[in-house]
Amino acid sequence: MKNKLLHPVFNIISECAEEMNVPAYVIGGWVRDLILHRPCKDIDIVAIGNGIELAKRVAKKLGDQYHVAVYKNFGTAQIVYEDYDIEFVGARKESYRSESRKPIVENGTLEDDQNRRDFTIMHLLFR
Repeated sequence: MKNKLLHPVFNIISECAEEMNVPAYVIGGWVRDLILHRPCKDIDIVAIGNGIELAKRVAKKLGDQYHVAVYKNFGTAQIVYEDYDIEFVGARKESYRSESRKPIVENGTLEDDQNRRDFTIMHLLFR
């Protein structure tokens, strides 16, 4: 699988994660579609730390023409790079009150983040 992560953007994400000492994983649909041999332009990255700061560092390394869109309500950040849509999030856990469908979101571990997802596929970029 590692040979599928040869696109330069994965090297940049890995370098930035290593500089920040933040483990980062490519997760979700991109990995699923890789296994199924389907094209995918949506890349999701989960960081065991601040995903928004990782996105900012990646954008800075990519160059001034790349903008980070930050979605504070969701704790995510997005960069459009070439024809890829890259979304960054910090690992988090969610809990729910019985009277609300809106989750209470807190920082969490990789396991917490996996547990909140309906199905998890990931590949380590840096640890």
